[in-house]
Amino acid sequence: VQLQASGGGLVQAGGSLRLACAASGDTISSRTMGWFRQAPGKERGFVAAFRWTGTTGYADSVKGRFTISRDNAKNTVYLQMNSLKPEDTAVYYCAAKYSYSGGTDYYATEYNYWGQGTQVTVSS
Repeated sequence: VQLQASGGGLVQAGGSLRLACAASGDTISSRTMGWFRQAPGKERGFVAAFRWTGTTGYADSVKGRFTISRDNAKNTVYLQMNSLKPEDTAVYYCAAKYSYSGGTDYYATEYNYWGQGTQVTVSS
């Protein structure tokens, strides 16, 4: 599976962005898809997941502000980010697991395929 992330940019605090992760090479409908982010000097951390079961999960820091969704017809996963804060500034990565995988979905080590990352910068 190849993943291509897009949609990052510079936005003021309180603004919105929508990230997209387009997959090719295989379908994503049977996979858990995740978004992670990494700020300078920090480890890559979990943001959100859309599980192959249809359920979603979010980091506490983004609950109520971010929404993950999936379009199977387009083989694409989205991350709608609202009420952005300067602390959301990071490189955002999308990731995919092997089909029908279990696990917590919260750890980067659980994911098998990664996109190249897209920069999100939130100014105060």
